[in-house]
Amino acid sequence: MSPSQGSSVPSEHETVGAYALGILDDAEATAFEAHLAGCEWCAQQLDELAGMEPMLAALADLPGSGSTPAIGESLSARPSPRLAEKLVDEVADRRALKRRRSFYMIAAAAALIIAGPLAAVAVSGGSDGGKQVAASPVQETFRTMSDKKSATDASTRVSATVAMAQKDWGTQAVLELKNVKGPLKCSLVLVAKNGQRVTMSSWSVPDWGYGVPDARTERAKNPLYIGGAAAFQPDEIDHFEVVTFEGKKLVQVDA
Repeated sequence: MSPSQGSSVPSEHETVGAYALGILDDAEATAFEAHLAGCEWCAQQLDELAGMEPMLAALADLPGSGSTPAIGESLSARPSPRLAEKLVDEVADRRALKRRRSFYMIAAAAALIIAGPLAAVAVSGGSDGGKQVAASPVQETFRTMSDKKSATDASTRVSATVAMAQKDWGTQAVLELKNVKGPLKCSLVLVAKNGQRVTMSSWSVPDWGYGVPDARTERAKNPLYIGGAAAFQPDEIDHFEVVTFEGKKLVQVDA
């Protein structure tokens, strides 16, 4: 009888936690191993939970003190299936959170690599007499792209040019942004013809801004170049928007 029919016996999938903790008897372990041989999901879960049993065994060796019951006695007792599954679920959730955090850190690092340091996209000023600094790879990519669309918002006076290149997987884009002052946090949003909205990239605008013609420093006079990508082909795109995190649209560029 399955659990949905009122049985209190856990299904083979639910047994993976107890197996990882080493609390199944020989018959239960043998039955689960037979199930494991043909179940990719359980194999993946078991791999995720590898190492729990040694960890709990190490904790069980810790001595107790005073009138508090020994930790070893508490942990060496055979946990109930419900408690075992709760422990397993908590460990799995924490490992999933760690993976997500790692992904976000990698994505942030990639964004910095694409955008490049300010010095790499700017013309240096000051004592070097205005010596030109080598353009960043993303700026060079912008220059080589032939399909460019530009617009200037009549209200905000922010100017943007979006360069596009068709790829097998969708569209590669590089944004050139001018005449915007901070502090702001912004995103480049693709709006498809079917109405879908996709954030292609995001960045912070410092106090001094980007591409400000009357700025006092060269770094503020130079535009921002930042890359992005989306899974839409160029002929599926309606327009692009540069918007703040608060939802204010700074400029729209029709595709």
